[in-house]
Order: sequence, then C-alpha cells, then structure tokens
Amino acid sequence: MKKQLTAVLAAAFVMGVGSTTFAAANPFSDVPQGHWAYNSVSKLAAEGVIEGYGDGTYRGDRNITRYEMAQMIAKAMAKNPTGANKAELDRLAAEFRDELDALGVRVAELEKYADKVVWHGELRYRYIKDRENIKGGGKNKESLNRVELRFMPTATVNDHWKLKARMDARVNMDKDAGGWGDGTSDFRLRYGYAEGTYGKFQINVGRLPFYTNVDDGLVMDDFFSGGQIIYGDKFKIALMAGRWGGTNDIDPSDYQGGEISYDNSKLYVGVGYHHFSSDYFKALHGLTAEDGKAVYKDSKAANVWTIGARYNFDMGLKIRGAYASNTKAKENKRSWTAGLAYKGADKKHAGTWGISADYRYVSDYVSLAPTFDTYTLSTHKKGVDIGVDWTPIDNTYIALNYFWGKKLDTKEKTKTFFARASWFF
Repeated sequence: MKKQLTAVLAAAFVMGVGSTTFAAANPFSDVPQGHWAYNSVSKLAAEGVIEGYGDGTYRGDRNITRYEMAQMIAKAMAKNPTGANKAELDRLAAEFRDELDALGVRVAELEKYADKVVWHGELRYRYIKDRENIKGGGKNKESLNRVELRFMPTATVNDHWKLKARMDARVNMDKDAGGWGDGTSDFRLRYGYAEGTYGKFQINVGRLPFYTNVDDGLVMDDFFSGGQIIYGDKFKIALMAGRWGGTNDIDPSDYQGGEISYDNSKLYVGVGYHHFSSDYFKALHGLTAEDGKAVYKDSKAANVWTIGARYNFDMGLKIRGAYASNTKAKENKRSWTAGLAYKGADKKHAGTWGISADYRYVSDYVSLAPTFDTYTLSTHKKGVDIGVDWTPIDNTYIALNYFWGKKLDTKEKTKTFFARASWFF
C-alpha cells in the first residue's frame, strides 16, 4: 500500500513538471481510459518521463518497483522544477535516495534537491555473556543486556558543507537503568562535526570518528575531538590531530595520526600511524609510580603502527588480516587478526546472509578501543571468533558470534557469546 501510494503521489506531482500540455492519446495498450493511472501515465509519457517497456505496454495493473520509481524521479530532477513540484520532489528524492544512488545520480547532486536535514537511525539490542575459568576451579562471569537507540541526522549547509551527528541513549535491560555507567539513559552526543568536500579533498572538524579503515578496527573504534583532512579516491591519504578522551573519559590524550590506503573494490591495503600522549596509559592498566616498572618505555605515550589488507573474490569469499604494534610498549606490544568471510548480510536487502571465522590476538597495550563485538566486556586475549549474520527482512539485521581462547596475561580460558538485533530507519 505504501509503494502504491508513493507511486500515485509521484505521478500526480510529475504531471506538473515541464510542459502543461495534456496528452489525450493513450500510448500504452494496457492502460484503459477508465484506469486510475490513465491521465498520469499519458502525461508522464508526453513529458518523456516514462517510456514503458518497449512493447507498447506499461503494465499498470501491477505494483511499480522502487527502481522504476527512482528512474521517474531522476528524470524529473533533470527538469529543475520549482514551487510545489519541487517540494514534492524533495520528499520523494529523500525517500528513494539509495535507488537514485544506484542509478548513478550522485548523492552530492541529490543533496541539492533532498530535504535539508535527513534523519537516519538504529534501535540496537545486544546480549553478551563473557566467562573466564579461573585457575583453581573458580569462574568469573560478566554479561551485558542492553538496548541502544541511535539518531544520526545529516544537515546540508551548501554545495560543499554538511553537518553530521549521532546521539545515543542506552538502557541496561537486566537493571532497567541507564547504560552509561552513571545510571542514566539520557541522550548523549557521540559525535558532531562539519564535513567539507572540495573535489578529492575532504575536511572534517569537530568530534568525529577515527579514520579506521586500515586495520578493520583492530586498534580504534571510537571518536576524537579535532580535525581531519582526507585526499583521494581509490588512493587516499588521511591526516588527523586532536584530543582523545579514552574509553572511560579520563585523562584526555593528545593525538596525531595519519593513514595511507588503496581500495579498488576487490583489493584493499593500508598502513597507518597513531600517536597518543597522556597519563591515560598509566590509568588504563592500573599503574602507579610505585609499581617499580612501567608497561611503556615512556609511560605517557603510545606509538601505534598498523597495516591491514582485504581481498574480495568473485564468488563472495573475502580474505582479510591486520597487524598493529605499539613501539612504546615493553610487553604485549602487538595485536593481529586474520580470517575468512563468505558473503555478508546487507541490512537493506532481505534474505542476505554471511558467515565468518577469524583468529584474533588482541593486546590492551595496542588495541586501545577495538571494534570486535566479542571484546566488548574484556580484551587482552587471543582465540577464534566465529560469526553469522542475516537480514530476515529489509532494514533488520541479526548477528551471532562465539569466541573461545585464552587471556594473554593469565593464560586462563575465556569464552564469549554475542547476539545482536538491529532495526534501521
């Protein structure tokens, strides 16, 4: 019903785009004069917005597809409508932005017609069960049972600049209380920044995500306050500088970093460097001046080098790996991961699915805020991570992961079960 209504609205507004001459002749044999779409189809055909299927038919008795609707919108956009027609086109362009992008209508061009502020979001449920076997027969168990709501608006300022943000609210289901550590479930600004695009240059300023594509999140999946410059298309260079507050919002660190990468859709390879400096790296491991030794040669700094690569085979198989080293660490100075993935769930397309298997060696001294879901409750461990994901219906995503291995420091066995369900809007 929604698609039919949208098609009717589109037909109604496109009737006013371009010439106002009514086409009395019916160009399609399967649209009788008494059909609800007769006038709209005749008008659209006269304007050249639709051309039917090449066999003298329009097939108006069946539901129109979103792809066909996007074709109509793309042609109507080229006519540069004004007034009420443009307002209606703005709403339709926002609704069909993904299909228009697939047709080659660049998102940057679409922003000129789409709503000034476009809202996206996600309702995410996560359940994590982490278990460690303590030497001597004991067990340590931790769990997370959380619902998180994310709002992600994008506002167009002009042809070059956009404003992007993400606001999150969390609730721990088992306690029926907020999930921010202080018991609150209020919305918090996770990031908010201005993005400027000038040809192949992109400038980001504000609180923004790390540029983490090099190592697939082995080192950092977090946000920092500062600036970032990215240049390139397939070959990219990125430079970043600012302040990072750490996962516990303590002892903010000065931060500078840079990355170089190449991506041609089949092969990806990249290298990066990240420097942090503050007392955070003492607090991270519970170190004090009286400990007699420091985890870091310079306990206030971390110099992390990273390299990563992926290759996508035609049959849907992907091979991937990443390596990172902290040259300031005296021990546990490396992290690495390697694995295989087959296909992968696409949140926009029902029925898509994927499986994966990775070996991970993740040290706290290198992986400061890794992205892996099975490391949410505790890090500093090594082992095998098996995962499956599935999109049962459009914009609904389900993932399951299971990790088993050992802690790097105590060699004790550890197991983690992870489940996630997300609804996107």
